[in-house]
Amino acid sequence: MITVRLRQHTSYTDIPPAAWNALDGTDNPTLRHEYLLALETSGSATAATGWQPLPLLVEDDTGRTIGAAPLWLKSHSFGELVYDFAWAQAYERAGLRYYPKLIAAIPFSPIASPRLLVAPDADRPAVIEALTRGARELAEQTNASSLHWLFTDAADTAALEQQGHLHRTGFQFHWHNQNYTHFDDFLAGFSADKRKKLKRERRHVQEAGISMEVHGGPDVTPELWDLFYTFYAGNIQRHGGMMHLTREFFQILGRSLPEALVLVLARRGADVVGAAINLRDKDALYGRYWGGREGFNSLHFEACYYTPIEYCIAHGLRRFEGGAGGEHKLARGFLPVTTHSLHWLRHPQFARAVANFLERERNGVEVYMDELNEHAPFKKVE
Repeated sequence: MITVRLRQHTSYTDIPPAAWNALDGTDNPTLRHEYLLALETSGSATAATGWQPLPLLVEDDTGRTIGAAPLWLKSHSFGELVYDFAWAQAYERAGLRYYPKLIAAIPFSPIASPRLLVAPDADRPAVIEALTRGARELAEQTNASSLHWLFTDAADTAALEQQGHLHRTGFQFHWHNQNYTHFDDFLAGFSADKRKKLKRERRHVQEAGISMEVHGGPDVTPELWDLFYTFYAGNIQRHGGMMHLTREFFQILGRSLPEALVLVLARRGADVVGAAINLRDKDALYGRYWGGREGFNSLHFEACYYTPIEYCIAHGLRRFEGGAGGEHKLARGFLPVTTHSLHWLRHPQFARAVANFLERERNGVEVYMDELNEHAPFKKVE
């Protein structure tokens, strides 16, 4: 018999790391217990910042953890990257409360990965049924207006849609390794004018006297993490963004999960003029945050795209996810990929209205992705 244990007022400090990390899906660095704990203990994702952690566990009769879901009770919609602000405004106009809501997600991360974590030897359908039932019960207990599973992988998308959750699609841009042995192999597939433009961008950085370095997490000192944070914070402030992650988050992650971190530095002489942090697993690199001094032409593209692509080629990684949004990635060899999220809304009339909206939105996303693929920089196949 499978029993569900709800953790309504708790934290990731209550969960043994080995029990969580033994579940399928936690090879993705953002699903590691170390990553989730760093978000919480650094003050980045807590009840005080509108992210109350409510991880849901499923245990077997021996007390062994055989399933989990990274749930959070939210008092706003910031930092999710699947935007439902219009839904919240519609609730408000109707005199209803949209917050709190319950979400299954990784805070501030658009990386698609499992949200229904299951032990390798467990009865997967039974565990998924227990997790989804428990999540719905938790939504009821916390008086949440809705339940949202964000950036789900293919298996979870299918399971949740089968249970009647509303399916929303979006897109982001990924680079795919076609067994390249060198960056020039990648460029060889570009049309002549697109290849020339990309080479010119790289030349701008070189002509500014900037050299690029790549450091694995174990080699990054606390001083370098502090320096990176200065760039990261400055970049957000210049663009009027929200500062979600604290300085302590990067320091903690550097100590607890160094093998998953890849830091790109841009140096001009003795000075570091830019930095970008990436996460990695055995198959993919995930671009996350960056910052740099202003006035250097194309430094952002070099630090966030071209040097990481070279890293992927050198290390045999199959995919590079450059983060959310950014049609400008298309001209640099990143192609659109569909993203998925699943939703349950308590209010039946709003659920029907959202279902109609999502059907129209999915059609629009499909058409737009077709248009984007027509403008890919690669040579046309006759």
